[in-house]
Amino acid sequence: MTRPLRIAAVQLNCGIDAAENLAKAEPLLRAAAADGAELIATPENSLRLDSNRPRALSRVASPDNEIQIAAWAAVASELRVWLLMGSGGVLATPGKVFNRSFLFAPDGSTAARYDKIHLFDVQLGGGEAYQESSSVQPGAKAVLAAGPHDMKIGMTICYDLRFPLLYGALARAGAELIAIPAAFTATTGRAHWETLVRARAIETAAFIVAPAQGGTHDGGRETWGHSMIVNPWGEIIASLPHLEPGYVVADLDLDQVTQARAKIPAWSGGPTFAGP
Repeated sequence: MTRPLRIAAVQLNCGIDAAENLAKAEPLLRAAAADGAELIATPENSLRLDSNRPRALSRVASPDNEIQIAAWAAVASELRVWLLMGSGGVLATPGKVFNRSFLFAPDGSTAARYDKIHLFDVQLGGGEAYQESSSVQPGAKAVLAAGPHDMKIGMTICYDLRFPLLYGALARAGAELIAIPAAFTATTGRAHWETLVRARAIETAAFIVAPAQGGTHDGGRETWGHSMIVNPWGEIIASLPHLEPGYVVADLDLDQVTQARAKIPAWSGGPTFAGP
C-alpha cells in the first residue's frame, strides 16, 4: 500500500499590486492543477511584496485586501485543489500586521491559517538590512493542518527556516509535509537556502515544499527563487534552478515518512507538541 499525492511548488515574482500578482499567478496555478497537483503551494508575500512599509500598511487595512485574499480562495474552489497561499498581510493592531499563510480547501474554505513566528530582523552588511518587526507582529503558535488524504501539514514561513525547534515540534506532532513559502534574499538564498531546506527535511524526516519568490521586485529588492520539493531523506525531487516564475510538480508517497522515521527514530520520545 502507498499513499500517493501529487503536489506543486509555484515560483512567483510579486509586486505591490495584489490583483496583478494573482493574475500573474493564475496561469501557473491552472497549469499545475492540469498536471494533476492536488496541493499547490505559492511563496511568502504572494498577496503583495512591498518594501514601502507605510504604503503596505495602508493597503492591508483597506477592504480591498480582504477581497484579494478571497480571490485566492475562489481559485482553489474553481480548480478543486488544496491551495496554500504562501502569505499575505492581515491587520493585527494599528500599525502592525500578521504575515499570514492561508491553506484553502478545494471548496474554497479556509482550512488553516498560520502567522509567521520568527521575523526577519537582520543586518547583512553592505547597506542591506531588514527590520520585519517594524511593521509585523509575530505569531504565537505553531500550526499543524489537515490536508488531502488526511495528511498532516506543518505550516511555516521563510525566516522560520532558521529555527529548528519549530520544525522539531511539528515533526513530533506527526507532520508529514512541511510548507516553507519564502522570499529569501539573493544574498542569504545563495549562501543558505538549499542547505537549510534539506536540513529541515532530514531532521524532521518529512517532505518539504518550499515555493519561493524570485527576481527583482518593486523597490529593487532581489529574491533568490530556486523553489524546491524535498523528500524525507533530504533529496531534492523537484526544483526550479533559476529566478523566473514557474512551477514544479512531484509525486509523493506519504508512507516514506513512516519509513524514514523507522530507519532513524529521532522523534521517538522527547518533548511533546503543545499547540496549536
